[in-house]
Amino acid sequence: MQTKTFLPILLAIGEAAFAQRPGGPPLTSLKAVPVPTVPGLEQYVRDEKALVVLGKALFWDMQAGSDGKTACASCHFHAGADHRVQNQLAPPHTSTAGITPNRTLTAADFPFHRPGNLGAPREVAGSAGTFQRTFFDVVTGAAEEDGADLFSNRFNLNGRQTRQVTSRNTPSVINAVFNVRNFWDGRASNIFNGVSPGGDEDSAARVLAWRDGQLAPERVRLVNSSLASQAVGPVLNEIEMSYTGRNFTKVAEKLLALRPLGRQAVSAEDSVLGDYADPSGVGLAAEHSYRRLIETAFDPAYWAAPEGNQMVANFSLYWGLAIQAYEATLISNDSRLDQFLEGNTQALTTLEQQGMREFLGGGSQCTQCHQGAEFTGASFSNTRRPGFNPANPRDAGFFRTAVTPIEDDPGFGNGAFKSPGLRNVEFTGPYFHDGGQATLEQVMDFYARNGDFRAGGNLGPGIGQIRLNPQERTAVVAFMKALTDDRVRYQRAPFDHPSLCIPTGHEEAAEGILAADTTDGRFASSALDRWALIPAVGRNGDTAPLQTFDELLRGIGNDGSRAHNLTQACAP
Repeated sequence: MQTKTFLPILLAIGEAAFAQRPGGPPLTSLKAVPVPTVPGLEQYVRDEKALVVLGKALFWDMQAGSDGKTACASCHFHAGADHRVQNQLAPPHTSTAGITPNRTLTAADFPFHRPGNLGAPREVAGSAGTFQRTFFDVVTGAAEEDGADLFSNRFNLNGRQTRQVTSRNTPSVINAVFNVRNFWDGRASNIFNGVSPGGDEDSAARVLAWRDGQLAPERVRLVNSSLASQAVGPVLNEIEMSYTGRNFTKVAEKLLALRPLGRQAVSAEDSVLGDYADPSGVGLAAEHSYRRLIETAFDPAYWAAPEGNQMVANFSLYWGLAIQAYEATLISNDSRLDQFLEGNTQALTTLEQQGMREFLGGGSQCTQCHQGAEFTGASFSNTRRPGFNPANPRDAGFFRTAVTPIEDDPGFGNGAFKSPGLRNVEFTGPYFHDGGQATLEQVMDFYARNGDFRAGGNLGPGIGQIRLNPQERTAVVAFMKALTDDRVRYQRAPFDHPSLCIPTGHEEAAEGILAADTTDGRFASSALDRWALIPAVGRNGDTAPLQTFDELLRGIGNDGSRAHNLTQACAP
């Protein structure tokens, strides 16, 4: 950032307002933060534009899930996160506590834990994934895979199977490229091995390379690639996207035989996919198959072997690197705060400027965890500070904040969880890894009462009770809402996307009795889904802003004044 634009703001609000955790990164516009590059990527990729096209198609394609109806985007469609309210409850990560499947959350349910009521059943607002089923095989030319229902004692209502729900709330993928490690517990390694999330911990991970007329296993080790490590996890996870027993070979066999996004609308004005869209408006044109996109994006050494079905064997490599390349474009660096820090002193209101001072000041303690332009201690910027120790959870941006008991979910270890970035936070509710707070005001109240489950050292050092009065808390909330990029708010490029049909709970035949899905005899014990449309938008976005989680709970915006209000039905 140039001094001539930064200095007047320092003088206007006071230099102390920009002081953060000692040695931590300064608060600047996110535009001043370099996007991490991947050294050695050129060995595998020959066309990075084609790689982004492939990644966006894979990320949004509902055909990728075993049921042919679940995409990565099914849990990351709303400001990179998920704000559905029905069939979103699960037991805690390590618990077998019972839940009520298909329940619809209301504003009265939040916050989940209240002083004096901390012994109540501890539930998590996660994301609905797939049904619990065993995998038999793919069916050539079909998006739905062959399998059979498995009885789940956690996700059924009166004997009718419901979609499973993840045991943690869905974090946003927007700006996740700045995270050194991903997932709430950091298990997505900064090193991508081409196969799995674990990086160097998976010593057997290999891809196949065609060199000098021979096909041989080869190790992949790409740093700054936590997004790729993260991407290869959910697609095989039996709660999120996959039937039990499916592997990447089967994912590849299915998708290579299908037209990308073959059941979804793709806008001719899509900022990435528009030039590839089928003239019918559905899917990509026939000439832009997954096979062709892979051949364009990747070096022939990783797909051109005349024998051995190399492309199928290396599909995890393509999947991880392509989705990483797409997600790396999802950077929201033009919020009103960014504009303010670039010299536009009118970009923030007086209340928001007060909130910034409180946020950065010692009374709020916000910058113990939310630092720098990325607003997270888990960023690459934070790792550059003096004395950084990657083995120390706190140094790596993982903190104990007394959200849930350690025995319910140990996270990174001893109850530590990754500090999420706060950009666009007004749209990423419900909040925390358990989704237990519906509003930012409730988040502030949580910290004011010093957390909910402090036993066993579950409240880390320096994260004590905030010292802010109600008006100061109001100002901090106003400041956090100023971290929204209007391109996200209105789904403008690069945040435009194909259409998506998402499950929003199950239909009832009678009160407490779920209707059966009679469309496929193989899954006779499964409940009938209810579906809501997320319409396709092009680079110019929508005229209506996104709906917040609290607005969805209260029905605000269901008249069409908010996007993603989940009222428009669809048939996947």
